[in-house]
Parts: sequence; C-alpha cells; structure tokens
Amino acid sequence: MAPTDLRETAVLPPRSLAVAAFSTIVEWYDFTLYLYVATILARVFYGGGSGSLLLTLGGFAIAYLMRPLGAVAFSHIGDKYGRRRMMLMSVALMTAAMLATALLPTRAAIGPAAGWLLLALRCVMGFSVGGEYTGVVAYLLEGAPVRRRGLVTSSASAASEVGALLAVGVSALTVSQLPQAALDAWGWRIPFFVGAALAASVWVARSTMHESPEFRRQQDAGTVPELPLRHALTNHRLAIARSFAISALGSITYYVGITYVPSFLTSAGSLSERDALWLSTVAAVAVILVTPLTGALTDRIGRKPVLIALCLGSAALPVTMFSLMASSARTEALVGAVVLAMLAGAVSAVGAVATAEQFPGEGRITGLALGATMATAVFGGLTPFAAQLLVERTGWGTAPGIMIALVALCVLPVFLRLSETAPALTLRGDAQENSSGKEGNRHG
Repeated sequence: MAPTDLRETAVLPPRSLAVAAFSTIVEWYDFTLYLYVATILARVFYGGGSGSLLLTLGGFAIAYLMRPLGAVAFSHIGDKYGRRRMMLMSVALMTAAMLATALLPTRAAIGPAAGWLLLALRCVMGFSVGGEYTGVVAYLLEGAPVRRRGLVTSSASAASEVGALLAVGVSALTVSQLPQAALDAWGWRIPFFVGAALAASVWVARSTMHESPEFRRQQDAGTVPELPLRHALTNHRLAIARSFAISALGSITYYVGITYVPSFLTSAGSLSERDALWLSTVAAVAVILVTPLTGALTDRIGRKPVLIALCLGSAALPVTMFSLMASSARTEALVGAVVLAMLAGAVSAVGAVATAEQFPGEGRITGLALGATMATAVFGGLTPFAAQLLVERTGWGTAPGIMIALVALCVLPVFLRLSETAPALTLRGDAQENSSGKEGNRHG
C-alpha cells in the first residue's frame, strides 16, 4: 500500500483551504497566458515571419525546464520551513516576473534583444511556478478531511482551470476589442498587467493562511527532514517513479490537449485567433465542471480505477479529436476541443491527489518536485513545441493526438500495478479485514 497517512488528522479552517485552492487561479493564469497569446507574441517579439510561432513555443519549452529547478529549490523550503512560507515566496517572485513582462520593450523598440528579455522573464516565471502547484497540492491534501481528500485536492486543478479560463477569456476579449495595430503596439500588455495585479492580491491573501497540520506534526515529533532532497532520494525512489508516470499523462493531456489547442486551431485548423480563443474558452468551462466531479468520484471508487479508465481514454480518443479540429468546421473543432479538455481535466483532478498520496508527509513536496514536476517539465513544456514541429514537418493534423496516445500506452502498465491510496477505501478494507479476523478467532 502507498504510504498515505490514514489517521483522522486535524483539518485546516475552510478559509485557509479556499485561499490555497483558489490561489492556483493566478498561478495558471500567469503561466498559461503565454500560450494563449503565443501568435501575438510571435509578431511583437520575434517579427512574425516564418517560424516565429515555433520560436515562441520554443521559448516556452526552454523556460519550462526551469520549473523542476524551482520545484526542487522551493520544496526544500516547504519540507524544512513550512508549506506557508514556500507559497508566499513563490507567488512574490511570480508577481515581479509578470509585472516586468507587462513593461517589456518590444522588438520594434530594441530589436532582437526584446525576444531574449521575454525568454529570461519566462525562465523566472517557470522557476516560481515550480514552487506553486506542488506546495498547494500538499497543503490541501494535508489539511482536508481524510475521506474528502480527492474532492478537496482536486479543487486545485479546478481552480487552475478557472485561471486558464480567465487567461483565455481576457486574451479573447483583448483580441476581439482591438485592431491588430493597437494590439501589437500596446494591447498585448493588458492581460499581463491583469496577471500581475492578481498575483499581488494572492500574496496578501496567503499571508493570512494557517500552517499545514502535517508540517506542525512533524515539528512536534522532531521528524522534519534536515536535508529533504537526500531524504526523498533515499526513501521515496519508487514513489517518485510512480508520481512521474501519473504526471506524465496529466501533463501531455493538459498542455497538448488544452493549452496548445488555440495555436493548433490557428495554424492548422484554419480558424482566426479570435475564434480559436473563444472556442478554447468554452473548452475551459467544460474542464471546470468535470474536475470536482472526478475528484469526488475518486473518493468513492478509488484513484486507481479512475486513472486506468482515463488512461485508456487518452490512448483511444485524441487522434480522432485532433482530426476533427484540423477541419475548418467550427462545430467539429468545438467537439474535439471540449472532449480533449474534459479528458485532460479529469486526469489532472485524479493526478493531483494520486501523486501526493504516493508520499508520507516527511519529504512529500520534494518527492513531488522530483517526480511530478520533472514529468511536467518533459511532457508539458516541451510537448507544445514538439507538437507544432511535427505538424509543420509532417503535415499530419493528428500528430499531437498520436503523441498523447503513445504516452498513455507507456504509462498504463504502471497504473495497473499501483496500490489504491484513497483513505476511505483503504480504511474500509482494513475494517473488513479486522472484522474477518475477529470472526475467525471466535470460530477458531
């Protein structure tokens, strides 16, 4: 059985849980905004010529490699000094990077240096985001009622989708209200200023949060790891591998099946930037609806069966959905985008709690940094670039779907071997086993 703490531990006040969950709105708004306005940034910072979109997505991929470095750095703080301190520091850095991006000079003003400055700030953003999601997931898991961990922890995924919805909505509104000349001159800055303001408000809200009861328990028991990285590598190697596999599927379904879709629809699906962004807005709403339902389902029937079912769906559906989106028909493109988004949202919901439950409290955030965040760096940051490269080089509109299907088939054997970690089911199984043992003793 995975090393999940099955005791009825103290729970956090609802306000602290709400602040932690909904602060991921800002995290995902800030980070995914870049992809939703990638075609605009390609013109403003890279000249808009042939290959500029690929160059823009390549910058996203490079910056994404900073995410695991940030995760390891911030996880040391979270596992040794507390979850609350970690989350305050990461959002402060995110605020500064977002504001600086909004104030950047463009290529028209300073030439190619603008593109390099954009890349540098994306690297800072990737570093700060590395400390965000793992800290929030651990905080929610440790502060939630034991039998509602799936639902509460999935709220981080749901809130992140609200952030993605907000990013695509603000982007779509900005694009639809401004002519291209104004958009390229100054309008592109508006969504980034909005993100900086939101991030600053989150820092204020997080300053009122309580510390995780799990971390307080470690302090009282004297079990806080002195060197979290060494502790995780020594004691949690198998859990790290499992969380890597779970996050690999979650990352590629999310970043290829959701955030890459607007660029795909614009470049391969023959839709305008405005239509592609509004279509993605509808898909984001679908994700928000499916995420808490999936989290609640995992509390009822377990993490493992849900993971396996979604893995099979990820192997079977994406190729057909990308084929639909490659057509110029809006209805077919909408169907493809919504199905992919719901699939990705469901995987993210169960993945959040399933990865965190692979680890005990000691070293949990560092374990997530080494497993889940490393997988996200490979199968998240690099895959939009790889998908666009494959589409341009091969002409296959289904290439991104093939990528998702291959990853799903690779991780399926790992999912089949996972132990169930849902506390409600595990506790129920333990109770039944104890009851059977007592009955046997009476008859014996």
